[in-house]
Amino acid sequence: MQDDLKKILFQEQVILSRLDELAREITGHYDGKELTVIAVLNGGLIFAADLLRRIPLPLKLDCLSVASYHGGIRSTGSVVFDQISMPDIEGRHVLLVDDILDSGHTLTAISEKLRSESNPASLKICVLLRKLKDRAKPVEADYVGFDIGDEFVVGYGLDYQERYRNLPCIGVLETDNDSSK
Repeated sequence: MQDDLKKILFQEQVILSRLDELAREITGHYDGKELTVIAVLNGGLIFAADLLRRIPLPLKLDCLSVASYHGGIRSTGSVVFDQISMPDIEGRHVLLVDDILDSGHTLTAISEKLRSESNPASLKICVLLRKLKDRAKPVEADYVGFDIGDEFVVGYGLDYQERYRNLPCIGVLETDNDSSK
């Protein structure tokens, strides 16, 4: 599968070292507070699992299943929630964990829904990757693993048509039209 990559941006050890740093930063911010982490499925699952094992705080974990790419290499702008009910986060400190901040559609939709329906004490966003580009929606992450260019990336949870999530590295996928995710 790594043969399908144009280039590798981050090897596994670099990713894990950065997770150690992010975990220290998050732990410092939430010290003395109980934290609820909401992982965005499916892309944020590997990142969230590895990150949470590094955070020595009492926490509650929940997941949200949403989709905005629908099998393509660009966000459609339409965010579909595959949840019967939203997590119970009223009055709680919430950290939303996702794989990538790209167009902003997904994280904006989730943040707005959580704030309007659940009244959390606080809501912060943590992403593994943040694309340095103009966003369709004005959302920013509070914690960022790595900044990247506007390239289509896979690995470490990120996929193309549900493939490549299990790569231990993050790389730029060789695409016929070189479009961005």
